[in-house]
Amino acid sequence: MSQTIAILTGASRGLGASLARGLLAPGTHLVTLARRTDDDLASLARDQGVTLEQVPVDLSDAEAAASVAERIFAKLPRDASRYLLINNAGTVNPVANTAALTDVAAIGAAFTLNVTAVMVLTARFLAATQGLSARRQIVNISSGAGRNPNAGWGVYCATKAALDMYTRVVNAEHREHGVQAVSMAPGVVDTGMQETIRSSSVESFPALARFQEMKATGKLSTPEDVARRILAYTERDDFGQTEIDDIRNYS
Repeated sequence: MSQTIAILTGASRGLGASLARGLLAPGTHLVTLARRTDDDLASLARDQGVTLEQVPVDLSDAEAAASVAERIFAKLPRDASRYLLINNAGTVNPVANTAALTDVAAIGAAFTLNVTAVMVLTARFLAATQGLSARRQIVNISSGAGRNPNAGWGVYCATKAALDMYTRVVNAEHREHGVQAVSMAPGVVDTGMQETIRSSSVESFPALARFQEMKATGKLSTPEDVARRILAYTERDDFGQTEIDDIRNYS
């Protein structure tokens, strides 16, 4: 019997890689979904005695996301004391002025990864854990961009705003049945996404200089610290009381 069964998306780099490592604790059964597997994570899991399943998948592909969601949750053990789904995978692309957002494929892939895959995985999670007395937690990694407009981020802001509202709907439907869902902004984290942002043109992203300055002056949070705080938050008794939240509200 596992004490915690955790399902984590976007686990191969950045915040997701740090979350995966933070979840490597005895009694945990960890399932990761990412474009590639992580040999170092597998080695660490063996050293910690943690059951690890790494599922390679591109969650920006709607059919692949639906197929993998059905497969992993169909065999999910039902004897754990806690089930934790962390929807972390996401993209900031395409970055462009709204007048230039004409790449239908890029827009669709972003919505699939940032929103559709979350919905499909959450639906399967809810069905697979229905009726259990275990603690059932969902953490959707959102962004302040979903709550405040940023020029050049029409797609990113829209997807994260959708994620926030979707989290509220999940709670409206399932909180009375013991599900706790949170849409959590992680702050500005020093990850590959930030590298992508800093490589944007000022024409596409007018706030470019501010993000470059944050990197240059050490104002970005480390993935390790943010992951530690998010996982500590999932252990709190007041988890889920604030459904649209920011990890910077917690030490």
